[in-house]
Amino acid sequence: MPVEVQKVSDSFSFPTEVDVVVIGAGIVGTCTAYELARKGVSVALLEKGIVGGEQSGRNWGWVRQQNRDLHELALAMYSLRRWEELSTEIGRDLGFRRSGILYCTKNEADVARWETWGKAARVQGFHSQILSASEANNRASGGTSAWVGGVWSPTDGRAEPSLAVPAIAEAAKESGVSLHQNCAVRGLDIANGRVTGVWTERGLVKATTVVCAGGAWASRFSHRYGIELPVANISGTAIKTTPAPEIIQAGCLSASNFVLRRRTDGAYTIAVPGRGTLDLTPRGMRYAFKFYQMYRSKVGKKLKYRLSSSFWNGPDAFSSWENDEISPFEKNRILDPAPDGELVKLALKNLESEYPALKGIGVERAWGGLIDTSPDLVPVISRVEQLPGYVIAAGFSGHGFAIGPGAGRLVSEIVMNETPITDISPYRLSRFSDGSAIRRPEMM
Repeated sequence: MPVEVQKVSDSFSFPTEVDVVVIGAGIVGTCTAYELARKGVSVALLEKGIVGGEQSGRNWGWVRQQNRDLHELALAMYSLRRWEELSTEIGRDLGFRRSGILYCTKNEADVARWETWGKAARVQGFHSQILSASEANNRASGGTSAWVGGVWSPTDGRAEPSLAVPAIAEAAKESGVSLHQNCAVRGLDIANGRVTGVWTERGLVKATTVVCAGGAWASRFSHRYGIELPVANISGTAIKTTPAPEIIQAGCLSASNFVLRRRTDGAYTIAVPGRGTLDLTPRGMRYAFKFYQMYRSKVGKKLKYRLSSSFWNGPDAFSSWENDEISPFEKNRILDPAPDGELVKLALKNLESEYPALKGIGVERAWGGLIDTSPDLVPVISRVEQLPGYVIAAGFSGHGFAIGPGAGRLVSEIVMNETPITDISPYRLSRFSDGSAIRRPEMM
């Protein structure tokens, strides 16, 4: 596996009964388990592969509030606060730094859009600074572009994907969570129309609530029970460079044709924003109409489309299995899509063109990852009305790492029937069936 995540050991004994089972030890599932355990709930956190092995260990490491969907902003703001608290609370380094995020552009329309967004964001208490051309060029000093403007969000930050989720998982264990890796959940145990536990490759675990935080796999798992979770899994590519000089004061920079994050080890994580590949699959075809606006938007126009082996296996395929049979999750312990070689070359070319001081920078590793994307780019964090006891936290659309701590807290409140930290209506699963799904302006 080309990405590196800190290893976490399993809990000693395997449970037969808990209050809540959380499926998936990415950042959302791990934070959910941690928050529930702190409330005195007995929790089993079950992962088919390893902690942080899929997208939670493969993302850019950005932790931002700026340019979020306004429906998601309150959760993003809470998450930034929770990131800071967690670093102290668990006594481990998550690589989290509030070092700011800088956006620069050559397009006046971007500046106008950021100004409009900023006015609406201030109503919710978030403040960023629109930059003039001179201010943007000063903050991104050393580059070759003549930026027409930008936006600077000093309270945004970054964290290390390789450190963060394993560290939170260790803290969850210390809080009483029973963690088990290489333990796929094959299906749900259901009695009298409600969830009563899960069937795993190691046997039955009874529980009154099951949280599915399975990322790219959540839709396929849920479909077994007639639950329609529209998700498109988009393959992205990211790169870790060799160590290089620090070129800007901001921890993260978004330019027109590359993004970067300064890593704590002196290297950079870089990528080409908005570019990725969507495999043509049975599940994708099933939900194509729901994604029509996205495919027509600038988001969809940057994607490649292809037919690959994922048509027959992987998270978007159709197949059936019994709870006493080997499941697709055991056959695919860790999704490890190959990076797009063209994007690797393009990211390096664009970075070196903008910052000649980095000429000759090397690639230490490049990797791919599947981003579970919802039709409106807002996650599903929701009880499932048709199946009491089942909660979904998926479809984070590339935002999961940043808002994971807040999402974990919100899921714990949904499970415990507590007053939520923010309005949960934008995250309802039913929005995709009742016609109320959010339509972002750039998709129109």
